[in-house]
Amino acid sequence: MDQTLGDFIKALRNADVRVSSMEAVDAHDVVDLVGYTDRDLLKHALALVLPKTADEKNVFDYTFDQFFKFDELDEMEMADQAVAAGDATVVPQLEESAGQEGQGNGGGGKGCSARTGADGEGTPDVTGAVEQAGLREQLSPLSQMVLAGDRAAISIAMAEAGEAVGLRNIHIFTQKGLYARRILEHMGLKALNNDITELRKRDGVAAAELAERLRKGREYLLAQVRDYVESQFLLHADVDGSHLREDILSKSRLTNIERRDYRMVQEMVRKMAKRLIAIHSRRRKVFDRGALDIRKTLAKNHAYDGVPFDIRWKSVKIDRPKVVAICDVSGSVAKVAHFMLMFLYSLNEVMPNVRSFAFSGRLGEVTGLFREHDVEEAMAKTLTEWGQGSTDYGRALQDFATLALNDIDSRTTVIVLGDARSNYGDPGQEIMKKIHDRAKWVMWLNPEEKNTWNFADSVMRKFQPYCHQVQVCNSLTHLERIVSMVLRSAT
Repeated sequence: MDQTLGDFIKALRNADVRVSSMEAVDAHDVVDLVGYTDRDLLKHALALVLPKTADEKNVFDYTFDQFFKFDELDEMEMADQAVAAGDATVVPQLEESAGQEGQGNGGGGKGCSARTGADGEGTPDVTGAVEQAGLREQLSPLSQMVLAGDRAAISIAMAEAGEAVGLRNIHIFTQKGLYARRILEHMGLKALNNDITELRKRDGVAAAELAERLRKGREYLLAQVRDYVESQFLLHADVDGSHLREDILSKSRLTNIERRDYRMVQEMVRKMAKRLIAIHSRRRKVFDRGALDIRKTLAKNHAYDGVPFDIRWKSVKIDRPKVVAICDVSGSVAKVAHFMLMFLYSLNEVMPNVRSFAFSGRLGEVTGLFREHDVEEAMAKTLTEWGQGSTDYGRALQDFATLALNDIDSRTTVIVLGDARSNYGDPGQEIMKKIHDRAKWVMWLNPEEKNTWNFADSVMRKFQPYCHQVQVCNSLTHLERIVSMVLRSAT
């Protein structure tokens, strides 16, 4: 049996799909017959001989997609290729993100880089572009890949490096750092670091700008490799003991959690919600009774020589929070939205006033779905209706303004969950400003690490001024802390 098929069967067994020795032999015959070239054909063929139940078929589909992930380009990566194909001279992702970060209010459209003159107007810097093109030709392959913002090529190179360093042999979580370092070394991180050092030694604005773009690209690369190693650890590592696995899952990125762990994660969410309900129910009872009002108690009991027969309390009315959740359900963000909405609707006892909206291209309200169906069914219906098409923050926020902007008031907490990747379209920050001006609190939760914000088509810098708080949110631990903050804001 070849190594690739053997590793895949091992991953299936680790995901609780029973594969006998005879079934493994059948799978080997299937691979001999269809080969690895046609990914879809291989998936359908192996699905005929390995999974035996509907649940195992679901786990098989997910495990196959994760295991052979390097063979596919997701929608976002294809968009990168389309953008790059549209302008072979200047790559707009990095030209824009680097040029606008210092300005803070640049547009989201495409175009060549511009140098801001003394009069504040942007003018094309042809000389600088030519000089940078010459410098780029001298850089290492990894540096050129990072500068191009080619996430498809980076993903493939990362997967190939993972294969080369034996990432599928990872067994314990303490090995994640080791394998991340090996992958980066194999991809050529040393040469990239040398390129940055050499560019910083050169005179001229073009070299300095190129070095800064490389530095930002390196941060993005490091985050992507860490994320990839974690996803492969969850796929291949056989973690024994429920407490250890719960601890690992609570700190793992929600986008990397495997289908086999969904039930455990759902139970963990219920436990967290129950714990928060207990904490905040007790706080509400104390506030309902109030603190002892010494002045009124002494005055009321003056006739009894100060003996406190009639106790007076300071009554404080506690408002339950009004929460509006606006969730990006496109691509990998959908998983985080899934668990956040599950969390919010598990807290109905202490947080009954939750309205939820979902979008990818267009936005719609899904509050009724989550009240009428269980979370799994509601999420499936949400993805079917609102999770299709390219992400369009500007259009989605305009839809929200039409549906619910007038309902936002000084008692409303607005939670936006999204990666702020606008596909180079209008992000609609003007509507975010209107939401900010009306709401009690606006919190933006981004599932990506901070060092990837404002890279490529991310426009967090445009939304951040209109949020009271921005947080990385990509694990159950993050979710629990954030929901607890929302509950505390009402007391």
